[in-house]
Amino acid sequence: MSITEQPAEGEALARDIMTTPVITVDPELSVKDLAALFREKRIGGVPVVQDGKLAGIVTEGDLMALDADVQYPHYFELFDSIIYLGSQKKFKEQLERAAAANVAQLMTHRDKVKTVGPDDPARTAGTIMSRHHFDRVPVVDENDAVVGLITRHDIMKLLDL
Repeated sequence: MSITEQPAEGEALARDIMTTPVITVDPELSVKDLAALFREKRIGGVPVVQDGKLAGIVTEGDLMALDADVQYPHYFELFDSIIYLGSQKKFKEQLERAAAANVAQLMTHRDKVKTVGPDDPARTAGTIMSRHHFDRVPVVDENDAVVGLITRHDIMKLLDL
């Protein structure tokens, strides 16, 4: 989902502060190879690209979820029936992530990824990061191809902090 705002005159654009070229991964990359890439490149997350388009994003936080305890939903029995008190969908998602073998099973999928375009104001990326507690925002063109990545560090440089 891209959020589009009009830049003020002279305002920095996403293209002015984004990091290029962007390190990306394929959805079929193994979790082990992803962890090695994060260590080798000293990065905390990357866009996932399939067929030249953004498919999702995967982060160190997603890797940490592999080691997290899966929370079984609470339930009670009533008249020989089981009634779940928690979300079975959430439980299923946690279980799938905990057993992930590749990036596709671990990543946040495209429909939940916030993006900006290269001509959007740079502040838009900062707003997304602040509101949603993200550390990075992919920059995509009109074809949904990843052309850059804006991180919190890039925003800090823009703010001269």
